Amino acid sequence: MSILKPLIEQRADPFIYKHSDGFYYFTASVPAYDRIELRRARTIDGLASAETVSVWHKPDTGPYSELIWAPEIHFNEGAWYVYFAAAPSREIKDDLFQHRMYAIRCKDDNPLTGEWEFMGQIDTGIDTFCLDATTFTHKGQLYYMWAQKEEDIPGNSNLLIATMENPWTLSSEPVRLTIPEFEWECRGFMVNEGPAVLQRNGKVFVTYSASATDENYAMGLLWADQDADLMDPASWHKSAKPVLVSEPKDEVFGPGHNSFTVAEDDESVLLVYHARTYTEIEGDPLWDPNRHTYVKHLRWDEDGMPVFGKASRDE
Repeated sequence: MSILKPLIEQRADPFIYKHSDGFYYFTASVPAYDRIELRRARTIDGLASAETVSVWHKPDTGPYSELIWAPEIHFNEGAWYVYFAAAPSREIKDDLFQHRMYAIRCKDDNPLTGEWEFMGQIDTGIDTFCLDATTFTHKGQLYYMWAQKEEDIPGNSNLLIATMENPWTLSSEPVRLTIPEFEWECRGFMVNEGPAVLQRNGKVFVTYSASATDENYAMGLLWADQDADLMDPASWHKSAKPVLVSEPKDEVFGPGHNSFTVAEDDESVLLVYHARTYTEIEGDPLWDPNRHTYVKHLRWDEDGMPVFGKASRDE
């Protein structure tokens, strides 16, 4: 098969959600890290040329006025929510990388034309660097999953989970699911981040990303039985090997920070992720704008486990 081409260029941390209205909704980190941008289309391919609408801009100063990262759009309990991470301005913190997580809400049918309100910080009870929130509903319970620095654990971030009282408030203490422990999770930085949830084949799967955001970036996999207690770390299994990695021969590097959606048939699962097409990055990789959105089919083995294939090919 031929090498995959990006669906949307210069959009990192891509998130695609297919709503009951038949539209696909797309959001991602924009290179300027200054706003939340949405687009929608009837097809996946249509997202590439769809009109973009900026629904929220960062303020000039304050606790959430810098580095707007990794927005995700969800429809929870009858309203639209975008969860995102933001850093304080320099007059508050000298170190910009002090992100906390926030949410905005829209109660209108069309989130691109509706009115958005700022819901404030999602307080996890841990006052440290955190980012990459996602939500999912399992057996009627809304869950929140994210990445956070824990002071007593080496590394930059671990994956945590909590139940939610409502779409902007946690109802439980955070539970740690995984920390960077394998060599491929600790290249450049010790990182577990960017969780994405997929419920299929009697299991709850969670993909995540690890290591620095250059060519070392790779994806890992957790899973639990659908009838297990998701708040019990013992319910979760972890792959010792990454499930998606760079493909140097095809010039696709650093695949990660994925999401899942469904194809137009509403059955086939699509893997959405970002990657670069080169490794010669000047300075901090976070300021390189060329992380592009890719989409490929997810496949399954005879045991009902996902098969991710190559980041560079739809196979």
